[in-house]
Amino acid sequence: MKIRNAWVIKCIALLGACLGRLYGSTICVRLRCLGDDVDPRRKDLPVRCIYAFWHETVFTPAASFGSRRMACLISRHADGEIMARICLHAGFRVIRGSSTRGGVEAVRRMLRSRHLTHFAVLPDGPRGPRRQLEPGIVFLASRTGMPIVLAGIGYDRPWRLPTWDRFAVPRPWSRAVILLGAPMHVPADIGRDALEDYRRRAEAMLNDLTTRAERLAERRGIGYSGNGAREPHSTSFDLATP
Repeated sequence: MKIRNAWVIKCIALLGACLGRLYGSTICVRLRCLGDDVDPRRKDLPVRCIYAFWHETVFTPAASFGSRRMACLISRHADGEIMARICLHAGFRVIRGSSTRGGVEAVRRMLRSRHLTHFAVLPDGPRGPRRQLEPGIVFLASRTGMPIVLAGIGYDRPWRLPTWDRFAVPRPWSRAVILLGAPMHVPADIGRDALEDYRRRAEAMLNDLTTRAERLAERRGIGYSGNGAREPHSTSFDLATP
């Protein structure tokens, strides 16, 4: 059932944001950067990035990274209105648009603000298919010159909702892991074949990072090899921590 009443949407969004912060304060999260330190909470991060994670894992970043230095791309579908208002209450900026509705205007707004804010994108949303990356994020990176940072997010035995993305709800007082991959730079004005190549690479990398994060959250390790790379940056924090 779609909710159309504006007052009801506002109330649900405010309640959802408050409950999400309260519920999120029970989750212990560990963040690792597998490469350069691109933690979006860093105020001194010298570049602006496009952070991408699967739709099903949005709970943790929504609860932990609220900042006016981060803008979320939310679809213009009716279902996206509640999510957009929750993100605003959580402290994010919001840009409305998707590949099917308002995409051109969304890209224009992103181009205007690319030097001021990071972007958070759900590359398989708003309707899936699950864990299949749409080419829009690669096109956006090419147009803006911003690197893509893929974020694999895993939980310890989460509850799964019966939705198209099998939305993950972490259990109270459980573990969550965020693995940030090395920034992926996309050349400007790439052709269709190159765009598809980057899309396939990004999809494979994000699925790999997500699998690793899930294994680490369940304390099964991620198989990180030393092969000359420096040790990944790692921090622990509560979702309630600003």
